[in-house]
Amino acid sequence: MTTRARGTMGAFAAVTTLFFAWGFITSLIDPLVAAVKGVFSLSDIEAQLSASAFFIAYGVVSLPAAVLVARRRAVPSILIALGTMIAGCVVMLIAANLALYPLVLLGLFILASGITILQVAANPLAAALGDPKFSHFRLTFSQAFNSVGTFIGPYIGAVLFLDGLEVKEGVAVTDAVRASALIGIDRAYFWLAGLIAVLLVFFVFARRTVEAAAPATAPHASGIAETLREALSSRWAVLGGAAIFLYVGAEVAIGTQMALFLNSNAVWGLSDAPAAVGPLARFMALDSDPGVSLQEAAKAVSLYWGGAMVGRIIGSALLARVNASVLLAIFTAAAAAMCGYVFAIGGVGAGYVALSIGLFNSIMFPTIFTLTLERSTASQEATSGFLCTAIVGGAFIPPLVGSVSQATGYAAAFVVPMLCYLALCGFALLSRGAGVVLRDEPAAASIH
Repeated sequence: MTTRARGTMGAFAAVTTLFFAWGFITSLIDPLVAAVKGVFSLSDIEAQLSASAFFIAYGVVSLPAAVLVARRRAVPSILIALGTMIAGCVVMLIAANLALYPLVLLGLFILASGITILQVAANPLAAALGDPKFSHFRLTFSQAFNSVGTFIGPYIGAVLFLDGLEVKEGVAVTDAVRASALIGIDRAYFWLAGLIAVLLVFFVFARRTVEAAAPATAPHASGIAETLREALSSRWAVLGGAAIFLYVGAEVAIGTQMALFLNSNAVWGLSDAPAAVGPLARFMALDSDPGVSLQEAAKAVSLYWGGAMVGRIIGSALLARVNASVLLAIFTAAAAAMCGYVFAIGGVGAGYVALSIGLFNSIMFPTIFTLTLERSTASQEATSGFLCTAIVGGAFIPPLVGSVSQATGYAAAFVVPMLCYLALCGFALLSRGAGVVLRDEPAAASIH
């Protein structure tokens, strides 16, 4: 192996650590939504504002981040992003100690702002560190490491945030349980601040390796308005943005309500069926009490994200052999069908089906991203920044799902992500017949 090849592999490994970090932090939102619902006595819609505060940052920060990366280049932007994430963790610590929900929302927004900069900065790096012919394969494979973070996050959050906490109607939250949940939130974000600081130091030392492996590009000074106009001038950038909006909204809405859905009496709340499945019972650490508690249900949410982890590994192999548009159409249709089952049939079986949706979510984001970049007539920076802006779907779809669940029930609310997945299937079929725009730079993808 040549020195340059070893340098490229080392740079790719350094960038991959960032995928893991933001996957872990993002997936903590799922148990956090359930926790704040009980701690602050919130409705479903109010609790989902936690997801909104986090994902609204993508709508606000993505284009400024694209301008930052264009002017300062990727590596300095990554260091700024990590510093912003540490600031967000500090605000979360203050929020937990003062027990103020508005501060929780502010902390999540700041934390997500750093993650947004991180994603926009990582896109061109991930594109440059390998053969452009294998962009779908390479980027989907690297995101398996992101999925390790999303798999671990909900489980740790459930252990720290939800000990003894229940949010069903008629169940009172005691001061002791509320205090325990707040201490868990404090502890989680304290350690996160420390781990991000370690990552910052690591990347300071790795920056030369990354900069040496990436192709040299001259900084340029495109403004936010100019970047947005360029992105909107491309039909495929707009279509891809709509697809990312719907995908992220559906995925986040399912994840943030999964624990409440599984804990509901209509699914697993009063059922001992999961206890009969040995590996599942051990994973959820089920006790001898009848039914599934909120904390036990929240642990199972890791399996939703774990399905995405497994799916990305399988998807990496499939994308090397199957046309990306065709595979995306198959996966989106399958996810829509599973949401339809939960909505129309429900019951204990719906719990297993809902958890399995993550397997089909697996390839959607990177494939939508790269399909769009290949077809967009706008520059890579403008298209990437616009697509990351579209992740703001995670701020709007979850409250919509929360309003439906509040009015009709958690299972019925799956009709909203079902419609999102059907629209994504249409995007996949449309991309099949669209031409690819030839450009010098390779396509890149990120993950929220």
